[in-house]
Amino acid sequence: MYITDFLNKYKKDLNNRIEDISISLTSGSASDIGHYKAMVGEIQGLTYALEHIQTLLKKVDDDSNSTRIRSSTEER
Repeated sequence: MYITDFLNKYKKDLNNRIEDISISLTSGSASDIGHYKAMVGEIQGLTYALEHIQTLLKKVDDDSNSTRIRSSTEER
């Protein structure tokens, strides 16, 4: 398995967790303000992780495209 495949699967898992927590929040399952804050904090942390993963994937893609462009121009 390539690292990009792993990261894309991990992104999907994080998005699913965010959706689960969001559904719980909107259905009123937070028992008190502390539980509510913890749930919101978890969403914030997961969102940060998703953004970081997306940045890494973009960098890998950009590096890969750059390498392909250099290779094709060097072959000429």
